[in-house]
Amino acid sequence: MAEESTPHTSTSVYRNGHEIECWLTDMDGVLVHENQAIPGAAELIQRWVDTSKRFLVLTNNSIFTPRDLAARLRASGLEVPEENIWTSALATAQFLKDQVQSSDSGNRAYTIGEAGLTTALHEAGFILTDTDPDFVVLGETRTYSFEAITMAVRHILAGARFIATNPDATGPSKDGPMPATGAIAAMITKATGREPYIVGKPNPMMFRSAMNQIDAHSETTAMIGDRMDTDIVAGMEAGLHTVLVLSGITQREEIVSFPFRPNQILNSVADLKSQI
Repeated sequence: MAEESTPHTSTSVYRNGHEIECWLTDMDGVLVHENQAIPGAAELIQRWVDTSKRFLVLTNNSIFTPRDLAARLRASGLEVPEENIWTSALATAQFLKDQVQSSDSGNRAYTIGEAGLTTALHEAGFILTDTDPDFVVLGETRTYSFEAITMAVRHILAGARFIATNPDATGPSKDGPMPATGAIAAMITKATGREPYIVGKPNPMMFRSAMNQIDAHSETTAMIGDRMDTDIVAGMEAGLHTVLVLSGITQREEIVSFPFRPNQILNSVADLKSQI
């Protein structure tokens, strides 16, 4: 049964007798909202630093590099080093690198995406090309090109493996929702009959790759998120202690519609600082 948002008498979070040593947290709706820091977020991050807790900020957004995201967080009032940021682009690049090393796959990739994805793939040793790629890698971009999508379709039909960074069908913009990776992936699937392998949340692989980055273990790691359908279910499937905060997408009255529950339910990360 999930713990409610009333304050704890304990000063630490424990799971099955083990103190939580490592923390994974979503970004939007947990630490920031519309480019503004959520109250308590800066203090929580500082608390992790002061107590030498290992932590990573996770995002399905594959547009930006960790350096870009660190700068954006700094502008919102949060100091998060770029090495403490893990994106779906980084997770995808790590997954593909492992695929190449453990099989006879080539390292040529045709990519639809922006700097966050292309930089991650390049640093993982991939050759970015539009000629005979081994993989078609689809990520987020603000300027989806029909020509690029057509080329992706043809490469997949010719045998390239179809990979997507995340399943999000829409993304935010100042003018309202806009098509995102999941929507473009659906178009490509319709044209090819091939479903992509999706690396980002809610695939628990994203959390496992993040834990590998900070040498974390599931029994002593927690995940903080604002969505039951991505953060919490993926954290649960990865074997983590899960914390739902009500400062983002999922609201308290919506929790009953899901067949699973988080380990804790808090109003926001401000309620968590005293437990670390």
